[in-house]
Amino acid sequence: MAVKPVLRMGEPVLYQTAAQVTAFDTPELYALIQDMQDTMAHMQGAGIAAPQIGVSLQVVMFGVGSNPRYPDAEQVPFTILINPVITPLSNEEDEGWEGCLSVPGMRGWVPRYTHIRYQGKDPQGAVIDRTVSGFHARVVQHECDHLFGILYPMRIRDLTKFGFNEVLFPGITLPDD
Repeated sequence: MAVKPVLRMGEPVLYQTAAQVTAFDTPELYALIQDMQDTMAHMQGAGIAAPQIGVSLQVVMFGVGSNPRYPDAEQVPFTILINPVITPLSNEEDEGWEGCLSVPGMRGWVPRYTHIRYQGKDPQGAVIDRTVSGFHARVVQHECDHLFGILYPMRIRDLTKFGFNEVLFPGITLPDD
């Protein structure tokens, strides 16, 4: 379909709770998914949420294979997740650096649950139910936050660990998401 502009922090739609998808396996849903996929591929991102391209629906996609922007990241299977529910499986958290296509050029040290269960549906309406940990859990939580009006800077506990990539990591080129 098309590469869409990615909305940046400050846009009102990014702070809203997105509506649940009620109709699956439709041309409209597939068109949205294609736009998201085209945009994510163009930006070489690890994931994207529908609100980031201005559509307030609970649709995210994520996946990390061998990507030069994430050379050290564990692989995460490409997934389209609709109407997600995340359940932490313990109170254990890990902090790590995150970036975002909607907060370009910046990084923050973000706490995330280390072990989660995520549930939702695929584009045809079939159930997705996975238990994951590590980087996979971090990516899912980051993308699903977008559906509830949360950007990663809102989760940072120590703002001295939030800043511009070139200041925090001089001489290193980092991805935005």
